[in-house]
Amino acid sequence: MIKFTIITLFKEAVEPYLKSSMMEKAVQKGLAEFSFVNLRDFGLGPHKSVDDTPYGGGDGMVFRCEPVFAAVESIKAKDPDAKVILPTPVGEIWNQEMAREFTKNSHYIIICPHYEGYDERILQLVDYKVSLGKYVLTGGELPALIIVDSVVRLIPGVLGGETSAEIESFSEGDNLEYPQYTRPEDFRGMKVPEVLLSGNHGEIAKWREAHSKKVGTI
Repeated sequence: MIKFTIITLFKEAVEPYLKSSMMEKAVQKGLAEFSFVNLRDFGLGPHKSVDDTPYGGGDGMVFRCEPVFAAVESIKAKDPDAKVILPTPVGEIWNQEMAREFTKNSHYIIICPHYEGYDERILQLVDYKVSLGKYVLTGGELPALIIVDSVVRLIPGVLGGETSAEIESFSEGDNLEYPQYTRPEDFRGMKVPEVLLSGNHGEIAKWREAHSKKVGTI
């Protein structure tokens, strides 16, 4: 079983997705477990502050070290082997190969940054810095969901078919899966390719191989 503990200020933005569809199925089958830690519980002072203005000036607020360290350490006190993930623009671009590799560990802690960013010293806690691309979001909740979903769906038994997660886009480097069709055979003059209706599995395999693409060739 794989477990994700998500440190966030906005559990309500994350929890509904993890209680639906394949994520819920994974939990029900005992293949995955999701839990949450409210960073505010480790905030400082009467207002449970978790951020402050940046040294050197500038707009926005920055996550302070103390609450984040305390939150992570509270989890690691129970599971010292848990690995920490931080969604950040300076991280490695997330891809299918990484998602598959992540299925090999049993417990991940995901820190969801917010506001203007985080104190650089927080990186001392982090095992994996992950970026989802060259754009900026308002918080780490969406990246956390993407990471969780892309990993959990690869756990054997989560998806329906035995090869559902094997024959798909990015299963082998930069490949894009061949086009898919289902009924009806003819929809408003747009017809399913004849070879897919032939029952000739050899010819179907050739067609699918010919119509698979590499990223950047579309």
